[in-house]
Amino acid sequence: MSTRRASNASKSLASTIGRFEMQRSKLKEAIMKIVVIGGSGLIGSKLVSKLREHGHEAVAASPKSGVNTLTCEGLAEVLKGAAVVVDVTNSPSWEDAAVMKFFETSTRNLLAYEAAAGVGHHVALSVVGTERLLASGFFRAKMAQENLIKGSSIPYSIIRATQFFEFVKGIADFSTDGNKVRLPLALIQPMAADDVASAVGRVATGSPVNGAVEVGGPEQFRLDELIRQGLAAHNDPREVVADPHARYYGVELSERALLPADGARLGETRFKSWLTQSAAQNPSRNARSTVKTASVTH
Repeated sequence: MSTRRASNASKSLASTIGRFEMQRSKLKEAIMKIVVIGGSGLIGSKLVSKLREHGHEAVAASPKSGVNTLTCEGLAEVLKGAAVVVDVTNSPSWEDAAVMKFFETSTRNLLAYEAAAGVGHHVALSVVGTERLLASGFFRAKMAQENLIKGSSIPYSIIRATQFFEFVKGIADFSTDGNKVRLPLALIQPMAADDVASAVGRVATGSPVNGAVEVGGPEQFRLDELIRQGLAAHNDPREVVADPHARYYGVELSERALLPADGARLGETRFKSWLTQSAAQNPSRNARSTVKTASVTH
């Protein structure tokens, strides 16, 4: 009888060890090397931190770390063993020819080096409404980037995000005329950069969708209302005016041009909560700054 009990105990222990080894093997398989191109920027730095918190080998790649997607410097080395590449770069220039050259050259180089390295998932951050904003050279360049990705042999996911809370002041600066900020009559559904990074992380660690995923914030605003709230929170005295003739970075907007489609994945952070957190973290920003933000989107 004791021999039978010992045998059963041995089998039970072996079964437990087997399940443990299987779980550990699955966990090991789930841990990936993920290269974040633009990993030192607003979204990239947040994304790298989140991926590392989940145990992934997240590599922040940028010219600062010796990786340049325009010259191909460092690309072959950084992509060795990478399962996923996430592109959250942005052009340093908004001039039509320059921004097109940046996104086309950078994307072509990335895709070519990824194919050579055997990367299995290319993830790119883009903009909600890109196809409706093609009067802008920037959005024509983003569309060209998306088309290059779709035409490549690498499985991919494109994440189209709405505007970030962090760029509210940049929109105001670009739209300022004297002491007035003139904005079109359009709706917007902005989101916190932290929520964008979380959304990108979820897509990057999942299976390629071979299509686009849209993400946005939990609330809709009139564009003038959003900017007015943002400036007021920082004691900015500029007057915000809703002007039917105003343009958004040179683009004439329809009312819903900046909104994600139904079914978009929504972040949790509300604008008022973000403003409160931002003011607590950066009290000096309550004084008006005249430094112009260079980027409208990502």
